[in-house]
Amino acid sequence: MLSLTIGRVISTLLSSRAKTLHQSIARFSLDSSYNSSLSLDSVDESLRFLNNYVRDAVERNDVLDQILVPMIEHSLRLKESKRYNQVIILLDWLFRDEVIFQVLAMNLANIITRKDDRYIAFGWCTLVRSLLEYESHADQTLFKNGIRENYCALLKILSSSIQQLSYIVSKGSTLQDGFELPSRLSVSAADCLLALTEALTKESEVSSSKAKPSNSNSTSRVVTLKADHISDKKSKQSCKSFEISDMAMEDILWDQLDELIILAQKLLAWSRKSRHLHAKGLERVLKWLHEMKGSENDKAGHLLLNSCWKHYSTLLHLDDRNFLQCSKVLLNQYLSGLQYYTENNAEDKDSGAETRKFFLTCLCLLLGRFHSNKFGSIVSEFGMQISRVLLSQLHCNDEDVIEGVVCILKVILFGHNYLSGRNLPDTSQMDDVASLLLNLLDERDGTARAVVMLVAEYCFVSTEDYCLKEVLIRLASGNASQRRNAIDVVSEIVRISSNSVCVNTHVAWQEIAYRLLDCLGDEEVLIREHASNLLPMIDPSLMLSSLVRLVYSSDEKVQSCATNALTGVLRRNNSKIEVICQLLDCLSNLQHNMDLPEANGNVAEGSKLDTDRVFKLISEWSKSVNDWKSLIGPLLDKMFSEPSNAIVVRFLSLISEHLVEVVDEVLDRVLLLMKGQEEVNECMVSRCDDAVKLEQCLFKRLCPLLANPGYIDISENDNKCVASILLNRALNKFEFEDVRKLAAELCGRFHPKMLLPVICSHLENAANSQDTMKIKACLFSICTSLVIRGSETIMHPLMLEVRNVLETILLWPSSESDEILKAQHGCIDCLALMICAEVQVKDLPVNKTSVLVKDSSPENGVSSNSVLSYVIHRLIDNKTKFIPLSFCLCMANVLISTCQKIPATNKKRFAKNALPLIIRSAKATKNPEIRAACIQILFSAVYHLKSAVCPYSSDLFELSLKFLGEDSEKERIAGAKLMASLMASEDEILKCISSKLLEAQSVLLRVSSSDLSPNLREMCQQLLAWKVTRIKLPPSNLSSAPGNCIWIRLCTWGIRSKAFKSPTQLLINQ
Repeated sequence: MLSLTIGRVISTLLSSRAKTLHQSIARFSLDSSYNSSLSLDSVDESLRFLNNYVRDAVERNDVLDQILVPMIEHSLRLKESKRYNQVIILLDWLFRDEVIFQVLAMNLANIITRKDDRYIAFGWCTLVRSLLEYESHADQTLFKNGIRENYCALLKILSSSIQQLSYIVSKGSTLQDGFELPSRLSVSAADCLLALTEALTKESEVSSSKAKPSNSNSTSRVVTLKADHISDKKSKQSCKSFEISDMAMEDILWDQLDELIILAQKLLAWSRKSRHLHAKGLERVLKWLHEMKGSENDKAGHLLLNSCWKHYSTLLHLDDRNFLQCSKVLLNQYLSGLQYYTENNAEDKDSGAETRKFFLTCLCLLLGRFHSNKFGSIVSEFGMQISRVLLSQLHCNDEDVIEGVVCILKVILFGHNYLSGRNLPDTSQMDDVASLLLNLLDERDGTARAVVMLVAEYCFVSTEDYCLKEVLIRLASGNASQRRNAIDVVSEIVRISSNSVCVNTHVAWQEIAYRLLDCLGDEEVLIREHASNLLPMIDPSLMLSSLVRLVYSSDEKVQSCATNALTGVLRRNNSKIEVICQLLDCLSNLQHNMDLPEANGNVAEGSKLDTDRVFKLISEWSKSVNDWKSLIGPLLDKMFSEPSNAIVVRFLSLISEHLVEVVDEVLDRVLLLMKGQEEVNECMVSRCDDAVKLEQCLFKRLCPLLANPGYIDISENDNKCVASILLNRALNKFEFEDVRKLAAELCGRFHPKMLLPVICSHLENAANSQDTMKIKACLFSICTSLVIRGSETIMHPLMLEVRNVLETILLWPSSESDEILKAQHGCIDCLALMICAEVQVKDLPVNKTSVLVKDSSPENGVSSNSVLSYVIHRLIDNKTKFIPLSFCLCMANVLISTCQKIPATNKKRFAKNALPLIIRSAKATKNPEIRAACIQILFSAVYHLKSAVCPYSSDLFELSLKFLGEDSEKERIAGAKLMASLMASEDEILKCISSKLLEAQSVLLRVSSSDLSPNLREMCQQLLAWKVTRIKLPPSNLSSAPGNCIWIRLCTWGIRSKAFKSPTQLLINQ
């Protein structure tokens, strides 16, 4: 029943005329003479009832939502009506009582937090903004002491709602076409927050200029009552209000700095779509707020925030009916302020820069709020004054000042909506001043920096090319300042173009590209670097060919800058296949032409194209590619269409490791092409009756094999088709030799589980029929598999069969046939690679079918079923009569080849496994040919294994001395070469053999003077003719050394080893 009565009372009061309500308040009295028999429908009785109800609610600690909610809803419904003032009149009347004011204001402040209702929040923002701006109401005579005298306390109470308002603002956006748009509630909340913070700044000035004792007393009472009249649910709000109520106004604003930043961020987001100059101003405000947050929290900072925010908050309102009335006054104020600080700091151009930035920010915010028509009238009226004041700021060196000036000038010169980037500009005003601005590019100062941006904008949007041509002329000027300013203009044009949503076809990009290419040879380093950075941002089709030619310039500075520019072009266009194809075409044309630019611009004839200069950039480019699928198809098509183009083939080889990512696409295309090619046979070869046709046929068959994506997993059915085709081409006797070799190598890249069963069968059949062509192809595949797969291949059980077939081939009798010799050399290399692969395996599994070696034991570090054991056993086996000497020497060549091929990481392990057995064999074997071969192996080991032979160097040196005294000339020569190799080794080995050097000297003297072999005598004489560097011998040798030390170091000699006479032996060229 009470609720209905209250609703009836509030309805009567809010529906009355403002004048009637004011008169009733004036008659209101608590005297008994007041007529209480009036109906509640009368304004007087309704006022009396409302007064009593509020007093009772205050005493009972009740919330006052029953009167506040209707007032809030009424404010929202009638905010455009003349009856809107009734709520303000009633609150002003209630606020005259201090007790009621404190409780009512606190209830008003926290109702927005208690009521989770968007409609109430919307009305609350409208009502509170009206309270804060009560002085702007048309009939100010209605407002007496209620609001005015409690205004300071009201501000402090309402300040506790700033965070809630900030939350509403931050959550009140919707995304449309990439822009944030505010809701009606968020707009109202933002304006309310601005009004509240603006009131704090104004009241701070009033409070600082004149203290009010009554207000201070009132404030202290507010603090006392707040804790008593708030429910427990809002204790946190109460504590916050308690803190705020005891703070100075400027301190309250500083305490809400984070909320101001959030507000500025949202206002900026909302302004980006249609108020672009205003958004530029908001960017500056936001930057300044962040700087304030990072500054010291002192009184000066609080006052600075207070004084600046007073102006910013006035200019940031989204809905302000009074803006147009005061806009011209504000514009004059800001222009006068700028002019004052400029004229009074004429001697120091940078003085007062922060104040200038403040006024420029205010101008951006102010001018950015005008719609197009109003902005045009403002420019017509104040344009000359604005331009004059702004141009005077261009002498300042502060970047923010220059940026602010240029931003405003752009809008004045190009139109209100030009900053949006979606409207065609009006260049009529700029046409008149373009020549004047170009003259300002002759000096390198702050004015020129600002003019650069204006001229660049004009060049980009103007349909006339006069201005751009003048800029490009200055780019080739002899004046360094003119060239620097011109390159800055071009840079700004490129930047504007990159950020623009529209493509401007009026800009002479071809001319710009040519001028930038010329700048790569400029005397100024900064201009060269600038041009190098700008070229990648221009369409490559306009300049790529010329840029590639400059990469081959003999002028180092041009070459370096062109290389950097080309790198940037490739990275920026990493997904554009047309750019890569254009690059390959450029290189192909250059390779055929061979006329490359010299430093002076002339052309050098007969030059050889160094493609690596460009191709070394490909690795960096390939790292930036994210989608190889879109590139690989066109690249393969290009290679297939130009099979003889070595440039394309080389390019694909450089990116082969990345083709693994798209192996399916590569194989599909390769398989499709290979299946469509005619099988090579005798008839087809006969049709290629001239060299040109033959070459074309070769390249057509070769190019699909060159599109190799590295490792191929042949477990898939499609890849089995690829393997079948490759194997067929590798073993086809009519196939081109280059095709056979490449196909065989690619077969070797397949997994051993799929490769070896097939290849072993073909190898065995080829060996039985002595088909050397197929033998070489099979060996090439197996060797490739050993190199790539290593332990996976050597551990395969079928490798034992491979070894047996190799033995069969090596046991073939000597022949003058080159093909048989090549096949046997291939067997030697294959066995050597098998040893290299098995050295990687720590523990070889025992294989019962393997050949056991009598001398192998764990102490030797050699497994009894290893290939190394097999080779050494075959080398020194004197009991097997059917093994010819030539086969044993082939085993020696296997070990020599192993020394040459063994990776550096496995040298020590190989030396540990092999050298002790070979040294022992060299001492124990009776056959001089075998002994000489063992020494030759050791010589090769010392030369190739380097420091890995150090533990055995002393034994090796003794062996060389021993063999210099043997009867066989081969043994003596082998011993001399071994000694030479040891004496030319590293210092570590030389120290190990130093104790025997004197003995070696005497042996060499004897041999060089008495040996029957002239070759050996010459070798020993060369060993004696050494040059020395200082090396101290061990103490045990000092007694025999003249001067307590011997200085020896063999420097150079012309020893070259000779080949074994057996046709199956390798040449050992050191």
